[in-house]
Amino acid sequence: MARQKSNGSPLTRDRLAQLLNEDLAREYQAIIAYVVYSQVLKGAEYMSIADQLEMHAKQELDHALIISRQIDYLGKMPTATPKPVRLSEKPKDMLRFDLDNENETIRNYRERVRQCEELGEFAMAEQIRGILVNEQDHQIDLATALGQDPPDLTRSANR
Repeated sequence: MARQKSNGSPLTRDRLAQLLNEDLAREYQAIIAYVVYSQVLKGAEYMSIADQLEMHAKQELDHALIISRQIDYLGKMPTATPKPVRLSEKPKDMLRFDLDNENETIRNYRERVRQCEELGEFAMAEQIRGILVNEQDHQIDLATALGQDPPDLTRSANR
């Protein structure tokens, strides 16, 4: 049964699978970005965050596997195409790109949890909550490396 969303599009299991495939493409993007960035960040000031980014890449692969499993559970084929990865010669730019991507991912997964629960997919919501914990840790690591506080995404949650 399709439920109407405030924007007029029905929330169905098929639509949820589409949205999860967008999330999966973002996970692939994160894997690629973290692999590349962790290897090209140079200088003593970036060694700690470079090590963290390697760990993030491994966690993002775990996320991709979890999301793929959920898409398959919904009867759809997981995507094989990542979102584009932004590159820069400037370390701070790369870290900002990562932070922007994590912020978008957190906003999306918060919405995905609500959508899963609306469809009665409570176990799936729990899987995504687990991913969300890691993504918020990544956000904190990146913001700290940039010398700033993690952004407050609660204000934009009801955009």
